[in-house]
Amino acid sequence: MEKRQRLQRILGYDFSDPGLLTLALTHRSASGRNNERLEFLGDSIVNHVVAEALYAHFPQAREGELSRMRAALVKGDTLAEIAAELGLGEFIALGTGERKSGGHRRQSILADALEAVAGAILLDSDVNQCRACLLRWFDSRLQGMASIAEKDAKTRLQEYLQGVGRPLPQYELLAVEGADHRQRFRVACRLADPAAVIEGVGSSRRRAEQVAAAAALEELENHG
Repeated sequence: MEKRQRLQRILGYDFSDPGLLTLALTHRSASGRNNERLEFLGDSIVNHVVAEALYAHFPQAREGELSRMRAALVKGDTLAEIAAELGLGEFIALGTGERKSGGHRRQSILADALEAVAGAILLDSDVNQCRACLLRWFDSRLQGMASIAEKDAKTRLQEYLQGVGRPLPQYELLAVEGADHRQRFRVACRLADPAAVIEGVGSSRRRAEQVAAAAALEELENHG
């Protein structure tokens, strides 16, 4: 009982039906009644909540950029890292073979358990409570996506153009609008091949260039 209560404190959620938590942490090697169905459900809610959070956090981001950020957040490696940070490994029920081979540290098992726990919370409560838990678990990584997105857009565009043997883009400041304390910068990203001008707007010139680069990259990836 104390072990379960400790885990619930770590997760930030108290189960009305403790059996759901037990099931979520039962690997298929331990029992025929295991966490695979909950993992299926959890996968869907994790993807939904992460996509929703990215949509809200990055109103300037294009579809392609949002998709790349979501893929980085919901991939198995990331889920396993979060599960390890929560200490899920020590609570997972494993069969003898998996236990002896260090299954509680295996990334695929940790990632699946995290999704299963999310599915269990969804069934035990509702979407809002499950969302609140997931946002706590993913918080630092969601916050870190801003710097990753800004850092990567211009680099990715440059690498893409170099990879297909096309000229590098040119950036031009078109306008600075708004009051001094709330300025908005409008920048053009000019491509030579294919000839195109894609604009971006941001709270700084650098941010506007990144927005324009991300839009240009998405245009190239979608239309070649």
